[in-house]
Amino acid sequence: MNEWLKKVTDGLKNMWSKWKPIQKVILVGIIVIVIIVIVASVKLSAKPSTVRLFNAPVTDQTSLTQILDRLSQENVNAYTNDAGYISVDDDRTARRMREILISENLVPSSVDPWAGFYDRSWSTTDADQNVKLKNTIQKQLKQHIESIAEIQLADVNIVLPENQLFTADQNPVTASVIIKTTPQSTLLQDRKRVLGIQRLILSAVEGLREENLIITDVDGNQVNDFEGMAESDRVSIIEKQQKLIRKQEVELRAKILKALQKTFREDRCRDMNVAIEMDMSQKTSEATEYSPIVIKPDNPDTPYDDSEYRDTLPISQQTVTKEWQGTGYNPEGPAGVEGQTPPVYSDMSNVIGRSTETGVTQNNVINTKQTSEISSPKIDKISVSVNLDGKWKKVKDNNGNLIIEDGAIKREYTPVSTEEMAEAVRLIQGAIGYDRTRGDRVEVTNIAYDRDDEFEAEDAEYFAAIQRKRTILLILIAIVVVLVGFILFRIISREMERRRREREARLLAEQQAARERALWEAKDDGMEVTMSVEETRRMELQENAISMAKEHPEDVAMLIRTWLMEE
Repeated sequence: MNEWLKKVTDGLKNMWSKWKPIQKVILVGIIVIVIIVIVASVKLSAKPSTVRLFNAPVTDQTSLTQILDRLSQENVNAYTNDAGYISVDDDRTARRMREILISENLVPSSVDPWAGFYDRSWSTTDADQNVKLKNTIQKQLKQHIESIAEIQLADVNIVLPENQLFTADQNPVTASVIIKTTPQSTLLQDRKRVLGIQRLILSAVEGLREENLIITDVDGNQVNDFEGMAESDRVSIIEKQQKLIRKQEVELRAKILKALQKTFREDRCRDMNVAIEMDMSQKTSEATEYSPIVIKPDNPDTPYDDSEYRDTLPISQQTVTKEWQGTGYNPEGPAGVEGQTPPVYSDMSNVIGRSTETGVTQNNVINTKQTSEISSPKIDKISVSVNLDGKWKKVKDNNGNLIIEDGAIKREYTPVSTEEMAEAVRLIQGAIGYDRTRGDRVEVTNIAYDRDDEFEAEDAEYFAAIQRKRTILLILIAIVVVLVGFILFRIISREMERRRREREARLLAEQQAARERALWEAKDDGMEVTMSVEETRRMELQENAISMAKEHPEDVAMLIRTWLMEE
């Protein structure tokens, strides 16, 4: 095999060497084109097939933009064409996104999300179509519901009654759905998500109404009974209201406490209680206010109020004058019947008289203000209480040393002055927007904090510091004593060693002098003197040292200095 491969390789090399450059270029070009074709084929064959989100195009540009934005939020790749069809990567993604879009009312009214489920052929009967329709809706609903996160299993049962001639005899469309969720799931307790599932089912089944749809858990508890959840909703609203009140209390407490701690320090201002009473009921009030008309506003440059007001302002006026002149009129009864006029007026009949009547009608205008407001929530009362601690001062004597009593540092307590407490009250009132008519209350007390543990720790640290200073001082004294003793010992030992060397040198000098004197005496007496080897060696060394000292005095001095330093 290796020989065959070698032969083939040698043949290709020989062929390549015999080819002309143009032939080589053509071969390389063909190989490159083949590689490009193979790569393109692989990419085209590997391109994922897409699934349409709806079987109808979305022609409304606004709805299309909203749907694409929602798909982008879910990190779903969406593809659109010029006709308005939206496609996604796979069928599971399409079912999941249809559920989300239906639950959030993002599907346009012109698009039926279940359009593909109602297709029928020309040979399908109505009964087959109804069964097929029912099974298809149940199957697709089951798949859609199970594609929702936290749902493990869904059982869908739909009843599509036969069409009756009269509406009164028509039975309603009903449906029941059993949902099994994952452990620790709160989906069935989330009203918004349950509403989304309910809206999904109502959109899939034509003619199905909310009252005929029952969604239960595996234990048979109905989860879409929103009317029965009114009490639970009320408790949830109360919890949210209490949470809102606590949040405002915490924010107000933090703001006031921070302002006080900058003035009195954190150690002196620790405790603060804030209680807010709020009216969470929604109230609508309408009012009509009448106010005088301002003829001249107040001039702020003058020290007095020079404004001018009028209660009313004439807008129209009418004067009517009536005059009458003629004989008096004596009314009587019917003809032939005596009148009922008293005698006094009867005597005045046919008397000529004159009367004048004058009336003035004037229409005035006043300032009228109509107000209508809805208030909710509203703060009814704010109560704040804070405790401020006084100042503790350590007592010192005339020399500036702390006074110790009963094994502890003596301290004096200075309470907070009345002026400072009044200023603190005003500061808190300004921070909470104090309103006396509302019943707000601010209390500032001066109760000394229990600082026994703190003082004990300070005293222990103080006495421990004193003890450390004493210990360090004693150690330093001991070190000085040891150093002085060591120095004295070195001085004494060096002095003793020097005296010993001097004594030995003196003895050696005396012995040398005695020997030399003995030698000279022997020479003088004519005696032959012989020296031992050691004495001869010593004499040679001594003569060499003397000659060395004479020839190199500096080197000898340095050598002697080194010996002395070593000693």
